[in-house]
This record gives sequence, structure tokens and C-alpha cells, in this order.
Amino acid sequence: MGTWRGAVGNWCMSIWCFCFAMTLIIVIVEFYDFEPCFPFYWYNFPVTYSCYAALLCLSASIIYSITFVQFLPDGPYRDRAIAATAFSCIASVLYAIEVACMWNCYLLDAITCYMHTVPGLLKVLETFVAGVIFAFLSNTSLYLHQPALGWCVAVYSICFIPAAVILLLTLGEWEYRLPVPFPILQVGLTLLSILLYLSALVLWPLYQFNEELGGQPQRSSDVDCVDELTYNMCTWDQRLAVTILTAINLLLYTADLVYWARQVSAGTEDVPSVPDPLCSPEVSLQSSDIL
Repeated sequence: MGTWRGAVGNWCMSIWCFCFAMTLIIVIVEFYDFEPCFPFYWYNFPVTYSCYAALLCLSASIIYSITFVQFLPDGPYRDRAIAATAFSCIASVLYAIEVACMWNCYLLDAITCYMHTVPGLLKVLETFVAGVIFAFLSNTSLYLHQPALGWCVAVYSICFIPAAVILLLTLGEWEYRLPVPFPILQVGLTLLSILLYLSALVLWPLYQFNEELGGQPQRSSDVDCVDELTYNMCTWDQRLAVTILTAINLLLYTADLVYWARQVSAGTEDVPSVPDPLCSPEVSLQSSDIL
């Protein structure tokens, strides 16, 4: 548009460019039938990407409209920004429809892969929420003045790494090659994440909003929030956003723990204990050769 967008506008623009590029790559791979060239079951990747793309476009639509579009003066630039926001909303809906359609297709074909189960979607949400928290934590002034807040940042990082590793293991279908049973590993890591997030949920708002501990209980006490005509979220709003996202991720990890605890106690799980022939073209080929 030829206008200054600020950090938030540039972040939204990078999301739209990323989603466009990845979608184009997926279309090229599937159009030219390059799926067998990948060492993993290809269709786990596009459905995982579609989940993230739907969440990214939705968050970009909300943040872009709240922190940028409403401050633009009437004119062609504002109209273009509104159009971009509208198409971002449409893109998020289309990505969500793609996820739902692929989910239904895999159910009809009796394919039970990790990314088409409830814990798979929970892992996507957990890593996505953590990623948004990291975006707010790019403002180091939020936590550098207190060691307890630094611990909260460490908690977000510690919990994000195993969730991302599990997601990568399941995409590559390596989860059942581990020396520890996968459901038990999930229970242990999820329980640890819950305990860590509980500490962050207590310490982060305590040190951010308690005046005796150097926090700011009122939004009006933050000088960054005095100027309403800004393209960036003020510091107090970022503190509140991290608090809310911490609570959301704690709920997601709790739901994840309940699911895996039930699977371990029942001795069953939705994800097969060995690679499903329908999920692995190589295994299917070997089976047909034996027959």
C-alpha cells in the first residue's frame, strides 16, 4: 500500500506471504506427484500446515484490524487494508474447511494417523499458543527486570521444545521407535508442562500487576498506553495477553493429559502401536510383496 505499517503490520504481512508460499509449494508437490519422494507420509504435512495456517491467518486478521486498520484515515489506503483483512478472514476459513475435509476423508478411509486425532490437534494448538507468547516476549522489557519473570520465559521455552519434538516425531512416524512407550512419554512430558505452566500462571501476573512487586495494576498507569493512536500494543496490553495465553495453554495441556491418562489406564490408544499400512506407503508395499 505504500504506507508505514509498523511491527504489527509487518508481522501480519509476513504471515500472509508465508502462507502463500507454503500453499504454492504444496500445490506444486501434489500437482506433479512428488509425494513419494518424501521419507514420511506426505499427507500428514499439509493437514498440519493447514491447521497452523488457519490459526495464523485468523490471528493476523484480528490483530491487523485492531491495532492497525482502525487508526488509518478514510481513503484508499484504509479501503485496501480492510480488503486485506477480509481476505485474510476468508483464507483462515478456507484453511479450516480444508482441515475438516481431510479429517472426514481420513475417517472414511479408516486411516488413523496422529495428526488426525484429538491429541494431534492439541499439540498444534499448544505450539501455536506458545509461538504467539514468544511474539509478545520479543519485547524484553516485559521480563528482564525480574528473575521470576525470566523463569516464566524459561517455562514457555522448556514446554515448547518437547511439544515441537513430539510433533516432528509423529510427522516422521518415528514415535514408536523410542525406547519409552509413546503414551507414557506423553503423560510424563504433559504433566511436567502443566506443573511448569502453573508456576508461570502464578508468577507472571503476580509480578506484572502487583504494585508492591514492581507491577502495574492499572492500564492507565502505563505511559505506553496513554497514546491510543499507536500501531503497536502497549506494554500493559502485552502483559495481559501473555497472562491470558498462559491460562489457555495450561487448559490445553490439561486436556492433553486427561486424554493420554485415559489411554494409558485403559491400555488403548487411537494411534496405532505400529505404523499403519495406510499411513505408510512403504509398509503397504512390503505387505503386498509378502502376499
